[in-house]
Amino acid sequence: MSRPLRPGDPRELGGYRLLSRLGEGGMGSVYLGRNAAGTLAAIKVIRPEYAADDEFRGRFRSEVNRARQVPPFCTAAVLDADPGHETPYLVVEYVDGPDLGQVIGESGPLTGGNLHSVAVGVATAIAAIHGAGVIHRDLKPANVLFALGAPKVIDFGIARAMELTSKHTRTDQMVGTVAYMAPERFDSDSSATGPAADVFAWGAVVTYAGTGRTPFAGDTPAVTAAKILTQPPNLDGLPDPLRTVVARSLAKDPRERPTAHELLDMLLSDGSTEARTLARSPELRKAADAVRRNRPRPGRRRVAFAAALTVAAAAGGVILALNRGGDPPAAQPLLTIAAPAPRQVRGLSVIDPLDRPGQWRARSGDDGAACTFTGGALQMSTGDGGSFDCPGPTDTFAGDQRIAADITVLAAGSCALIGFRRNGSSGYLLSACPTGVELALENDGDKTTLTSVAGGDFQPGSRHRLQIDLRGATATVSLDGNPAFQAPITDSTLVAGQVSFGVERDPDLGPGKVSFAAAEILSL
Repeated sequence: MSRPLRPGDPRELGGYRLLSRLGEGGMGSVYLGRNAAGTLAAIKVIRPEYAADDEFRGRFRSEVNRARQVPPFCTAAVLDADPGHETPYLVVEYVDGPDLGQVIGESGPLTGGNLHSVAVGVATAIAAIHGAGVIHRDLKPANVLFALGAPKVIDFGIARAMELTSKHTRTDQMVGTVAYMAPERFDSDSSATGPAADVFAWGAVVTYAGTGRTPFAGDTPAVTAAKILTQPPNLDGLPDPLRTVVARSLAKDPRERPTAHELLDMLLSDGSTEARTLARSPELRKAADAVRRNRPRPGRRRVAFAAALTVAAAAGGVILALNRGGDPPAAQPLLTIAAPAPRQVRGLSVIDPLDRPGQWRARSGDDGAACTFTGGALQMSTGDGGSFDCPGPTDTFAGDQRIAADITVLAAGSCALIGFRRNGSSGYLLSACPTGVELALENDGDKTTLTSVAGGDFQPGSRHRLQIDLRGATATVSLDGNPAFQAPITDSTLVAGQVSFGVERDPDLGPGKVSFAAAEILSL
């Protein structure tokens, strides 16, 4: 749904007259534009803070050049870009249709040929993307659009420029929605993410398309992440043979998943009625066949895969009996892949100076409570209430990470609060008060102090940098760069959650008032 342009929005870019706003995210704003020939396009304009970063511009230029090599087979074509513009921008084909999430929400799960067409169309898109050396990294229903009934995948590859430019990472830069993220996406080493992660996301998207739910659905993102890492997928409701293909795509070990081209081979040759009736969608079949004909030649990937199996066999203590003659043994698996070791859940990243609305926003509450941007900082007050939180990122942050902010207590008896791994009324809470610093665990309203250190650093008017480093099952709290204490963070139900900033007051000393500035939430 498009919205009117705002007063500060550009009116023209790259020969396109901007007509309306299509959306906004961590990378920037997306506009609907029309050129002199009447062609509509979606123009993504990068946020000004990235434009000032030469590293980002270089990566953006590289990723754009690579994305322009993706053939337009079930993808939205990249039409133009200007990484050197005052605010870099990207022009892509405008797909005038609903996304997969909207289709399922309005009409329910897909069946028969419609479901098979989505499976083939999305597989065709990621095979084309991978063939150009690009990884999508954020395949999900919202990025699968329908134009005249055929699926088209959008938003591939470009956000990698932000993900790698770590000093300007924001919430959307560690690209991925938890329910569609492969187990390796949660690893602390981002280099573990490869094309196989897109194949996993394909399986999750197809499951959603056919059942209306994701294969590892949980009540919270943290539960979903835990299921992705440890549980088999729930594929009830998916028809065979599609269910078998989806199950293979959702293997925990990326080496056990088929490639996107192999997905296409299985989908187009499974002998099902749905596969045979794909001929009724000639454009889709033509695109799938074109991608199959232009697949990358087998090379190092297969060699590396075979070598990895050899190493795995040796490491796992698998004994291979040598055939010393006679009849060959019956065909059987040479080795069994053990379940992967639990991985640390990796979260998203944010940098926000808090000098104006961004990831955190202003709001007013009852009894005079408020969040406002004043003097280059986010100032918050409890009013006559006991505590108050300012609305910030709603994403789930997970795994090894660093949370930091400059904190100033502005009124006696006030405490600045940093919550992390919060899910509803549960999570960890760090309190910075004039009397000292405390880390506590809250479970449905019950509060347990894990560690507290007395001190007088946070006196009214003094500004200090408070930092929390989460490594494995330990939180290290530092003040102005000096470690203050460590505490265990071992609650198995709190492996991921939201990060929040707030204020609390001593009821005997009037309203609580604190300010936050230079906020960071960084994956480690």
